[in-house]
Amino acid sequence: MTKTNHEADVAFIEALAKLLRENDLTELQVKREYGEDDSLNVRVSRVTQAAPVVASAPVAAPVAPQQAAPAAATASATPPEDPAAHPGAVTSPMVGTVYMQAEPGAPAFISVGQQINEGDTLLIVEAMKTMNHIPAPRSGTVKRILVEDGAPVEYGAPLVILE
Repeated sequence: MTKTNHEADVAFIEALAKLLRENDLTELQVKREYGEDDSLNVRVSRVTQAAPVVASAPVAAPVAPQQAAPAAATASATPPEDPAAHPGAVTSPMVGTVYMQAEPGAPAFISVGQQINEGDTLLIVEAMKTMNHIPAPRSGTVKRILVEDGAPVEYGAPLVILE
């Protein structure tokens, strides 16, 4: 590989890193073909802040044997609710940034308790400078809104609970 290609590759990788930061992505992978036997594979990734929080969750203080049984029974009787497993969950079809209204200062598309019809816009997910309206998959009532305006979301992340 010549020095010119090397400098161009470095600029390309820096542009990918910038794209990763600006769109709040966690990973980006690209393969560039220069010729039959000349290519460049690039994978740019970063660690999110949520990882340490999840890792520290299972740690618990030691419990005396007579106290362990009631605590275990309580934990198994009320499993933690996973919003993504809820039958009325509407999940994100893409990675991006959530917007609850069409423009700053405008009223929000939805609110908790609001009746909506199939096809109504629930919110917008911006991905790569494109505003994607997320429609309601069915009619119902908005029970919970699981994201905040301007928050980043991953593919498959629960956004809203409809019933």
